[in-house]
Amino acid sequence: MKRLSGKWLCALVVVLGAVFLALYLYLARSSDRIPVYSYKIVNTYPHDRGAFTQGLVFEDGVLYEGTGGYGRSELRKVELKTGMVQHVRELAVQYFGEGICVYGDKIIQLTWRSHVGYVYDKESFELLREFHYPMEGWGITHDGKRLIMSDGSSTLYFLDSETFDEIGRIEVMAGDRPVDKLNELEYVGGQIYVNIWGTEKIAQIDPETGQVRGWIQLRGLLAPEERGHPIDVLNGIAYDAESGRLYVTGKLWPKLFEIELVLPE
Repeated sequence: MKRLSGKWLCALVVVLGAVFLALYLYLARSSDRIPVYSYKIVNTYPHDRGAFTQGLVFEDGVLYEGTGGYGRSELRKVELKTGMVQHVRELAVQYFGEGICVYGDKIIQLTWRSHVGYVYDKESFELLREFHYPMEGWGITHDGKRLIMSDGSSTLYFLDSETFDEIGRIEVMAGDRPVDKLNELEYVGGQIYVNIWGTEKIAQIDPETGQVRGWIQLRGLLAPEERGHPIDVLNGIAYDAESGRLYVTGKLWPKLFEIELVLPE
């Protein structure tokens, strides 16, 4: 049997070292995986089956909802317990409504591909001004200082709350992988919660780094019999900062849910 020469032995040691290093890095990364939260339903409320929910906000005991669809896009004030629409403003038929947020005494609403957003008086829904942006409009929220906007890509944009100019952006990543299809947004306890379009997941995002810090898996929220009617994807996150309550719903869903997150084991 031939013996390995010193040269080949050295090469074998290098290769084995590289293999063990790769294995170590993989195991280290695997041990630090992003946590996945499940949920517990706390309360269930009626939701208008005709509401193609694009944006959802809860503030001072009031639920505000933005709906989409050409010719049926609206801004609504809704009573949480009954689902009854108390006040409504319709968008012109050529606009497809998207996300909304309440900022101070104003409500901001995006449109999808028209590159125009609207600012309303929170109480009267009177139109105060328009603003423009170059990307598509999907979701919008704020951190108390900056507006935060999504366009369906893996990028979140920070906008000046007065001028609506872009003042920064982050790329949303789960480890080293970009996360795209970012949709409806809500700022919750220092993190950005975002619906991932076409899935039953919400991502918890660090607003400074763009890293996903947690996933909320909402599979099974609607019972099978409730899916017998036309429904669309999970979309709509509202947070009551005073009580810590979290609400979620979907496009054309018959129900809106208050949920509690369940820590992974």
